[in-house]
Amino acid sequence: MLLKVRHVGLCGSDLNTFRGRNPLADLPRVPGHEIGGRIVETGAAVPAEVAPGANAIIFPNTNCGTCTACRKGRVNACQFNATLGVQRDGGMSDFLCVPWEKLILNDVLLARHLALIEPLSVGFHAIARDRVYQRETVVVLGGGIIGVGAMLGALERGAEVIADDISEAKSEALLSLGGRAVIDPGEQDALAAIRDLTGGNGADVTVKAVGLPETFLAAVDLASFAGRGAYVGHVREKVAYDTAPFNLKELDMYGSRNATREDFEAVIAFVAANPEPSDRLILRVFFGNDTRESFAWWESNRNKTFKAVVEFPEWPRSEPHFSTEHTACRVEPRS
Repeated sequence: MLLKVRHVGLCGSDLNTFRGRNPLADLPRVPGHEIGGRIVETGAAVPAEVAPGANAIIFPNTNCGTCTACRKGRVNACQFNATLGVQRDGGMSDFLCVPWEKLILNDVLLARHLALIEPLSVGFHAIARDRVYQRETVVVLGGGIIGVGAMLGALERGAEVIADDISEAKSEALLSLGGRAVIDPGEQDALAAIRDLTGGNGADVTVKAVGLPETFLAAVDLASFAGRGAYVGHVREKVAYDTAPFNLKELDMYGSRNATREDFEAVIAFVAANPEPSDRLILRVFFGNDTRESFAWWESNRNKTFKAVVEFPEWPRSEPHFSTEHTACRVEPRS
């Protein structure tokens, strides 16, 4: 089906593609995987309910159906996944053609909120991997949109959340979203602060939601004995562990990759019930012809904001059809 792209969220991986530093992206590449839009045309085999005019959220990943992850039902961890905007051209374009199975219809949410669903779902998935329960203490390392997704997912389950982030500009917002406290590891002894807040026990659950080598270690150090943790994302550098706390605490540490359709549905329900905090996550909206400016702004303001969104005009100059060459933001290799 052919989607008229309306909103695309800017992600850290998109920024690294723009910089030429994303090891998974072959250039040239059209970035963008946090996508919301409107169906304008469908193929012959598409179900009747997937009709032109409906708003939709795009599920940006692929799954082969035959690898071990797919056979176990964990299609979000497909060995041969190709993500929009990374291994395939993504959503920063007037139109996007995708299989109908990769969309979720939604005519309830505000159009700009459709671009929030994918990144928040990644955080919700980490909380699901961590099996968070009511009244547990969760420490989220990183106050970006993935970390916010983890915060909101934990709060939705009745847990208490402590955020760990170096951005003073985000502290008030993280507290307003429901965090019990915000710790700045650049200014405080994070381990001492967490012990103080948890009666000396440490966190029941930790979530690493920022791409820094030291946070892999902090997720172990800040966890309680018999605690749990989830790692979202990875880093290029090798990370060395002191194995003693890992084993002595008998930690359960999980990798967390992408999100499932169930995570998407959970976030959609949350955003529908909580539109006001969702709107506060979007600090700035750019328009399609300002895409390059949006990347420069995002690079300079990442520590001050959760999400910037690129909005494409609802009806571009060209008449849409499957073979149209569309306007797109294409990142070229750098000389």
